[in-house]
Amino acid sequence: MKYARKAALAALMAAGAFGLAGCGGDKAADSQPAAQSASQGNLMQRIKEKGTLVVGTASGFPPYEFLDTSKSDKTVVGIDIALAQKIADKLGVKLVVQDMNFSALLSSIAADKIDIAISAINATEERKKAVDFSESYMHSPHILLIRKEDAGKYKTLEDFRGKTIGAQKATLQEDLARTQIPEAKVVALDRIPDILIELDHGKLDAVASQGVVAKQYLIMNPELADSGVKFENVRSSSCVAIPKGNEDLVKLVNEVIEENKDNIPNWIEEYSELAVANAKK
Repeated sequence: MKYARKAALAALMAAGAFGLAGCGGDKAADSQPAAQSASQGNLMQRIKEKGTLVVGTASGFPPYEFLDTSKSDKTVVGIDIALAQKIADKLGVKLVVQDMNFSALLSSIAADKIDIAISAINATEERKKAVDFSESYMHSPHILLIRKEDAGKYKTLEDFRGKTIGAQKATLQEDLARTQIPEAKVVALDRIPDILIELDHGKLDAVASQGVVAKQYLIMNPELADSGVKFENVRSSSCVAIPKGNEDLVKLVNEVIEENKDNIPNWIEEYSELAVANAKK
């Protein structure tokens, strides 16, 4: 059992080894004011002229985006990459994916290092000051993961009062843990796998996570469990981040989302299965 647990945790580390998870909150690191960029207002024309769509993402967040370790070049794949490919196809250009820290995505848009960002980004009011957003293409609740041995111990958010809660830095989950759990001691780390190892070692009582992503880690590590407790009055809405002033590109991205709304459930299943298969190798 001990060996199996270590193997599962190693799989978690492999799944997130090169990136940070998405769907963050309103922290300063990922909500810097957008600079007046060369792309503003003519980005779609520039993308077509150069023949490439450069999309920023942050791997390590299966099934949204993660490294496909079954391939020698460890290509970034996932729901968000499938959507990015559809956007590139609609524009008639080649897709180029840049993998980076989640906290660098919006500042990279402002600096013209990437054209758009797709990384399960929650369109908060603070972020809307920096970039424009597409319509939402996915929704997910936010939950608390615990050790399996603690199953049934917690019934409400109040039951976590004063507990030590893990969350990824600069994310919506970190903000929820701080604001919705009374007297919570929040430990924020850069990477979800590191946080889950802390939970497994008993250094944390729970980990705040987005529901769709949590399912992956529950499959990879049977020593973890869903507490059954959800954060209140919040529903994650994943959107595409686009430089301000590019209404034509926002419209095109929204068209792609509408055209592929029936594909997204299939992508969830496809990439969930691939992420788990990779982790088991």
